[in-house]
Amino acid sequence: MTLPRPEHPRPDFERRDWLNLNGEWQFTVGVGSRGVEQGWSSGKMEFDERILVPFPPESRLSGLGRADFMPSVWYRRLFSVPEAWAGRCILLHFGAVDYEATVWANGLKVGHHKGGYTPFACDITHAARLGETNSLVVNAKDDCRSGLQPSGKQSPRFHSYGCMYTRVTGIWQTVWLEAVSRSYIQGFRLIPDLENECVHVTLRLGGDPGRFRASLAVLDANGSELGAFERKASGSIVTIPLEVAGARAWSPEDPYLYGLRLELFSEAGVHDEVRSHFGLRNVRLEHGRILLNGQPCFLRLVLDQGYYPDGVYTAPSEEALRRDIELAQAMGFNGARLHQKVFEPRFLYWADRLGYLVTGEFGDWGLDLTEPAAREAMVGEWTEALERDLNHPCIILWTPFNERVFHRSDEVSVALMRRVYGLTRRLDPTRPMIDSSGYTHVETDIYDVHDYEQDPAVFRAHYERFGETGAADDLYRRPGGEDAPYVGQPVMVSEYGGTWWREDEGDEKSWGYGQRPRSLQELLGRYRALTEALLQNPRVAAFCYTQLYDIEQETNGLYTYARRPKLDPEAIRWINSQPARMEGSPAAEAGT
Repeated sequence: MTLPRPEHPRPDFERRDWLNLNGEWQFTVGVGSRGVEQGWSSGKMEFDERILVPFPPESRLSGLGRADFMPSVWYRRLFSVPEAWAGRCILLHFGAVDYEATVWANGLKVGHHKGGYTPFACDITHAARLGETNSLVVNAKDDCRSGLQPSGKQSPRFHSYGCMYTRVTGIWQTVWLEAVSRSYIQGFRLIPDLENECVHVTLRLGGDPGRFRASLAVLDANGSELGAFERKASGSIVTIPLEVAGARAWSPEDPYLYGLRLELFSEAGVHDEVRSHFGLRNVRLEHGRILLNGQPCFLRLVLDQGYYPDGVYTAPSEEALRRDIELAQAMGFNGARLHQKVFEPRFLYWADRLGYLVTGEFGDWGLDLTEPAAREAMVGEWTEALERDLNHPCIILWTPFNERVFHRSDEVSVALMRRVYGLTRRLDPTRPMIDSSGYTHVETDIYDVHDYEQDPAVFRAHYERFGETGAADDLYRRPGGEDAPYVGQPVMVSEYGGTWWREDEGDEKSWGYGQRPRSLQELLGRYRALTEALLQNPRVAAFCYTQLYDIEQETNGLYTYARRPKLDPEAIRWINSQPARMEGSPAAEAGT
């Protein structure tokens, strides 16, 4: 059997010694806690079904295609640890397991994690046996109807409906083993400083304390070393400024990536080595515009929700990840809103490589934020998502919440928005953020709105007066909204379009926004008129069209769910590539 998703899952944090555990696992559905009580966690009991990991059981690629609610699922597989790894720490990594995972190795509990979108690792050194067959058991509990866990666009009903789609349960990203020394690099943080031609790197060290030195080398695109820098490691944190003489900026037009080699060593030799990459770029907001590397950058984004017909949340291949980016770029989009899902690291890697600007978002739907446990789940998992993805140059802004509606007198919701805003800016002071996309704003760096008006004349009128005056009272808002006052931030229409089109008009489940166009020519004309209303407005800094491709019953994509174009990509590209008024001069001067 060909190993599914064989590539290293973390090209931004890659070691030489690793072992992919994807492939066929044993599987069963359990109820409550009876699995532990009946000895399922011992690793000695076989399960009756087979599943292809990392595809979720709801997907066709898993071999099961089971769409029912599964509150508790169990996985089991046997594995061996290379004898060459003797004397080293053995880490067991999970890219993502939805939602609450407990892990046993050879019957010993080695890990527990809550969060369906973020990675976790278990140190199984004490449990693994070299030269012998080892058992691995995973139990995943999942209830997207509880209100206590983020689930994004996963349907809380048995069937998909509206903009809610097939659920995902259990393992849905790669599982792998990794060998590290007793002291190792646990993680690192990059802060690019383009103006001073350097990047500031902070290493987090794990394992046993000791006297070490940390070495960082910058490599060019061909792998040649441009310079190396060392520091003593006095504790668990090491900060090293890396000079990059003649720094080459990363941008969509020139997505230049530097290689990065990180080493931890002592007189005894190298203890750990990690390979990564980085891009030098900066993002600033000025005069109502978004500046990338000091130049106005109009965001021409498209909504991407990360769904696949045969894999649901999990791309069937790395090529499928890259292809979605290339399909969007073929239509003239320079990036995407990665909507209601934390996308896997290899997607972000290709966005880095291809110069594709993306928003770092979260699947916060499903959370009842009136519940204290739901608020804590949100803050905890959002923090993990930030820490995983901070180093990717492709991410241009953060958006933790989507379409949250509450009254300004709702002290709990207001406090949560402020808390998450403050946390995000402390963890990453280099990027702007939108607090809650489209609806109730509390504290936001970019002021965005959602507008699915289908009549181009009405749509243009929503923003025309604001384009002339820049006055807060003239900015279109969601009717009846309780937004914070507009105070001159860049304005983004972060959801628009969504125009309904499907060749087969007999599908009763098919839906989109507004009245279905009568022809493809009318569909293209509507897209052009809506989009040009934003490109030609001197005070609109960004847009995001809904959406890149159809998903199940939601048929408002520019491509079908199978990624076939509905319209000529060159025609869309011509529309999107027109100069934006906002790129020409500061918004404060535009329209005067």
